[in-house]
Amino acid sequence: MRLIAANALLAKRARSALLALAVLSIGATSAFAQLRGHGGPVRALAISPDGLNAISGSFDSTAIRWSLAHNAAEQVLRFHSDAVNAVAWLKDGRAATAGADGRIAIWSSGKAEPDAVLEGHTAPIVALAASPDGTTLASASWDHTVRLWPLAGGAPRVLAEHTQNVNGVAFAADGRAVVSVSYDQSVRIWPLSGSQPPTVVAMPTPLNSVAVGADGEIAVGGADGKVYFLAANGARAGEVQAVPRPVISIAISPDGTQVAAASIGGAVAVIDRKSRSLARTLVGPGLPVWSVVFLPDGRTLLTGGADNMIRRWNAATGEPMDSVLVETAGDPLAAFAGDRGADVFRACIACHTLGADQANRAGPTLSGIFGRRIATAPGYNFSDALKRLDIVWTPETIAKLFEVGPAAYTPGTKMPEQRIGSEQDRAALVEFLKRATKR
Repeated sequence: MRLIAANALLAKRARSALLALAVLSIGATSAFAQLRGHGGPVRALAISPDGLNAISGSFDSTAIRWSLAHNAAEQVLRFHSDAVNAVAWLKDGRAATAGADGRIAIWSSGKAEPDAVLEGHTAPIVALAASPDGTTLASASWDHTVRLWPLAGGAPRVLAEHTQNVNGVAFAADGRAVVSVSYDQSVRIWPLSGSQPPTVVAMPTPLNSVAVGADGEIAVGGADGKVYFLAANGARAGEVQAVPRPVISIAISPDGTQVAAASIGGAVAVIDRKSRSLARTLVGPGLPVWSVVFLPDGRTLLTGGADNMIRRWNAATGEPMDSVLVETAGDPLAAFAGDRGADVFRACIACHTLGADQANRAGPTLSGIFGRRIATAPGYNFSDALKRLDIVWTPETIAKLFEVGPAAYTPGTKMPEQRIGSEQDRAALVEFLKRATKR
């Protein structure tokens, strides 16, 4: 019961952080408000093997494929009906996403729909890992299981000995075993050949994440803020107090020299793996950092957090390398400089486009919104709750949406909760939208 309560508290804090951020963003500066790609916390990150692309998953139920060369979003992937908790690159260049809806989607670049959907989990999926040979995808779920999916097709192998939520999964460096970690305070090392039972390593704390180095060493992140090291056979090999609060994401640099541990408290610890010592701490805005990953160069870290941002860091110095990965190349509202309504709209630009030639993002495009019935924008997957509402978007209804807030006016929406208290600002926003959303 203690572990379940801790899990519920984490979820509650995450929701509270998102709510607070959304409300605060109405009054944020332009520089802060426009540099976002997701409409919710960035829950998962993965980097392509060549380091040119990234994929991110978010509480806003979308994944975004990024060009790291251009710092720009290339494609928004919409399929999941709830938070996208896990992402992975496959050896053939495709990507996998998995979410709180218990489903896994396999995507080819440029396609608007997944190539395949893998179903079987009965609770949220929170971690994915691809096998070194590219034939198998492992998924970890809060249904207490790990599933091994043959990417060529066929039924998954179900590993079902954990007694609590499984929070992390990784393949051994040689591909001969899978490592899983759980709230049940255990690491399990599952041989993939033969009928041997898993090696079970009891740990002193619930576990949230796992990574395996090229030499086979295992690193796991604990709810006590420590990173624990284990040999490939499960023998304990040291520990480091990384952060004061739970570690929720962990990554090992490609050269094996560093371990990054991201915290619910907002810090990211960089650990010198050889000396088992804390080398430096990356300090962001203080909100939970849900995901961390090294680029292939081993010198650069990407983090995704509850501020909806993807940040880039110099792992050697601990300094930010740029503010964030921007959603587009340039300011999409540059043409409206000095317009009060455009300044108000900057809190929305991460999720919504304005022009007829622009695609949906985390939210539907607003092109042609006036006179349109709610939940009817083409190409966007609206919730059933919104489809049942009898609202037509007019200057009055849009103003009302931001006067009382989305949760009250459009129950069932995934839009972050935000209100505009000033009547003048609401009027300015409506006048701006009238001009900017004409087809």
